[in-house]
Amino acid sequence: MTYEFEGKTEKEAIELAAAELGLEKDQFDVEIIESQRNSIFKKGFVKIRVHTDEPVARANRAPRAESGVDPEFDGGIPRGKALFQDPLPKDDFEKTMIDFVASMVRKMGYDVTVEVMSREERKIGLRLNSKSSSILIGRKGKNLDALQLLANVYAGRLGHEDMRVILDSENYRIRREESLVRLAYTTADRVRTSRGSILLEPMNPFERRLIHTTLNDIGDVDTKSEGEGLYKQVRVFYRGR
Repeated sequence: MTYEFEGKTEKEAIELAAAELGLEKDQFDVEIIESQRNSIFKKGFVKIRVHTDEPVARANRAPRAESGVDPEFDGGIPRGKALFQDPLPKDDFEKTMIDFVASMVRKMGYDVTVEVMSREERKIGLRLNSKSSSILIGRKGKNLDALQLLANVYAGRLGHEDMRVILDSENYRIRREESLVRLAYTTADRVRTSRGSILLEPMNPFERRLIHTTLNDIGDVDTKSEGEGLYKQVRVFYRGR
């Protein structure tokens, strides 16, 4: 089973996961899927994904604080609340999307099973399980992006224009995000040393946004997008202090 938790630090997020699931820390694996450092304008946080095959005994909710604010909530978002529990479709829309994505891939000539990976407000993640995952992902995720685009067009035709469909396979999206964050920091160091600029490879809008936000808090380095079309390039440049 897979669950997601958020805390101010990695340690806090792991402790929340252990308490909420009723498990010891050595009974689950942890993936860091998002991290933001403290800055003047933003509070730092760490979001983790927990994987476990152990039976889960969900802890009872803590009593409400005297102030009337539930201590498990922060700004209206459940703190330490598992965002995903059930890989099976829970309504007709999810079932239809699973069938559509599976049908697309099978018509391409590849066996696949599709399951729900995550659920959020106006967003659903679908995982593609296949022996041909490397082909479905494609070079730098372009095949996966193309399948995802078609899935979102189809969702719109079903009357769910406000719903975002995310496709993933073999945790490619997570691995790609981690790779891009490392690339952003490495490029910033090179730019700071050379006092010049570096133009990165073409990226889709989500990947460009990740580069921009990763380097947003570095005072002497700036970023801008260049080019036309969907796959633009990010230029990282030195601007001084």
